[in-house]
Amino acid sequence: MALAVCVADPAPALAAFVLPPLTYPVDALAPAIAPTTMTIHHDRHHAAYVANLNARIADHPELEGMALEDLQGRMSRYPAAVRNNGGGHYNHSLFWQVMAPPGQGGAPSAELGAAITASFGSPEALQQRFARAAADRFGSGWAWLIRRPDGSLAITSTANQDNPLMDLPGIERGVPLLGLDVWEHAYYLDYQNRRPDYIAAWWSLVNWNEVNRRFADGGAATTARES
Repeated sequence: MALAVCVADPAPALAAFVLPPLTYPVDALAPAIAPTTMTIHHDRHHAAYVANLNARIADHPELEGMALEDLQGRMSRYPAAVRNNGGGHYNHSLFWQVMAPPGQGGAPSAELGAAITASFGSPEALQQRFARAAADRFGSGWAWLIRRPDGSLAITSTANQDNPLMDLPGIERGVPLLGLDVWEHAYYLDYQNRRPDYIAAWWSLVNWNEVNRRFADGGAATTARES
């Protein structure tokens, strides 16, 4: 089965959004995620979302001054090209942050641990439900651990490059604390069609230090937009 590689539009004259650099070497997540997969995923796929989003600024000039996170909450106002590429940029920016080299991601804080127990019963139950949401997402999409507006935690999933911040029908709203990419380009070189194996291996990479920070901030997300 061939992997589809996103092809970016020509570079636009205006560029409000930038590709965030990885904060670890491309081989730092091995063996769960191989260096080749990381390079293709970040340097080609994510870069294409950024370039294609910037190409939409000519038609929607207000995007040039808009924070990436704010764009998600206004996505119902925009066409599919902004939704797909704006979502892809936000989702991937978060994805790189919530992973860390094995042994460097820490553990859930006491506060987050208590919230996990209150919402799911145990950390093991959280992992089981999250893994099921990721495995059961048909086709391409994401699995999420979110903080709802009332402060409770929930597990959800979205199709394609949608996310829980988007003001769109059928999406459970909340602030993402943890997200897992289950598009085939995220795992196919390493796992072929064995998505459950990818999901199981990915838990060794979770950057709980970042998840703790996001939870302590009330779910406030660090975005990758730069002016």
